[in-house]
Order: sequence, then C-alpha cells, then structure tokens
Amino acid sequence: MKEKILQKLKEIEKQKDVEILFAVESGSRAWGFASPDSDYDIRFVYKHKPEYYLSLWEKPDVIEFMTEDDLDGSGWDLRKSVRLLAKSSASLMEWLFSPVVYYENEVFVKQMREIATECFSPIAVLHHYLGTTKNFMEVCEMEEIKLKSYFYALRTALAGKWIIETNTFPPVAFADLLPIAPQNIQEKILELQQIKANQDEKYLHPKEVLITDFLLETVKFNQENANKLESGKKINEELDLFFKNTVFNFPK
Repeated sequence: MKEKILQKLKEIEKQKDVEILFAVESGSRAWGFASPDSDYDIRFVYKHKPEYYLSLWEKPDVIEFMTEDDLDGSGWDLRKSVRLLAKSSASLMEWLFSPVVYYENEVFVKQMREIATECFSPIAVLHHYLGTTKNFMEVCEMEEIKLKSYFYALRTALAGKWIIETNTFPPVAFADLLPIAPQNIQEKILELQQIKANQDEKYLHPKEVLITDFLLETVKFNQENANKLESGKKINEELDLFFKNTVFNFPK
C-alpha cells in the first residue's frame, strides 16, 4: 500500500505543480487501533514555487483527494502550515510526530519538529483534546457504541491527561499513552482493541461502564487542571525566517 500512496503523491505533485515536503498517516492507522475497513488518512505539507508566495491575493492552500481504494488525502500549503504551527495546532503537530511516515524531507521535518516543540502551547493543545473528547461523550454514554467512538474519546482524554502531567506534547501512538491509565482500564482497553481489530466500523458494542466512567472522570480532571497550564512561546521571527528559507533557499 505504501507504494500506491507514494505513486498518488507523485501524481499530486505533477498535477498541482507543488513539492511535497512530508507525508504521513493520521487517524486510526497512525494511532494504532484501525479496523479492517479503516481508510488510509494521508496527510501532507507541500510548497509551491517561490512566485506563488509573491502574489497580493490569497490563493487555495489545501489539496484534497479521495480514491476508490480508500486513500483519503489532505495536504496543507507551507504558509498555512507555518501559521498553524505558530498557534500550536494539535492536528499539525500530530502529523509531524506520526509514527507512520510515507515520505519526508529529513532536513525540513527535523527543523519543523524543533520549532513545534519550541512553540508548543500546553493550554491550547489541551483545550483541543478536551473539546474533542466532549464531542464523543454523549455517544459514549449510549447503551450500544461504535468502538471507534470509544477509542477517539479515550485517545484524546489520555492525551489531555498527558499534557497536564508532563507539560509535553503527547505521543501520537495510542499504545504510548496507555501507561498513564489505571491498570484495570489498560486491560479493558486492550480487550476492546482486539475486538476492534476484527470488526468493521459499523460494529456496535455494548456500553462498558468501566470505560464510560473513566472517561467522565478524566474529562473532569482535565477541565479542573486546564487553567494551570501555560500558553506557547511566541517565536514569530524564527517562524518567518524558517518559512522564507524553505521557500527560497531550502537545501535539497
């Protein structure tokens, strides 16, 4: 599948006249709890030729595609990406630290990861994860639940808890977040993960009171501790220089 994904990315570069700087997997396949019929969520950052950035007018800064064989692609232009980096975008940071990499310009990614770490805003990213968890809570309290909803809520709840406890950006891989959950929760999650790996996305699972209660407790914990966190460091000049170097004089 990787070769098929790389071929599609090459087609995008040719069709759109852009250079892809890195491409990764996002979603359940990156997080480690995919179902057999899960899509491939391909996410990438690209840049145009220098003259594109000299225009007075705003231009499209997103490229999207969907193929018949479940390749769901979405890419952001370099300028859009650097602006989001300044805001400590959780989605972009997850792309940068995804454990499933299809392609990367190593120099570019190394620099971007360093900058992302430098301007990481614990409070901004926590609120992102807290909001996502809350969006799934009503579903997670129903009598039958898609396991996908449980895992999305668990991942973001644990990610928020990680930020509060370590003041660092949480791991993208779900398995690396699990150790901060109580042992009985970890055991139940692993049991559910095995079920999910063998069921399609439509499968409905009976409510697990243990998991639902843990989610409610963790949301409360994350809410109560959110205001103790700091905002990100402002490094606008460094970001501006990084952007200019990448567009006009980036080493190949």
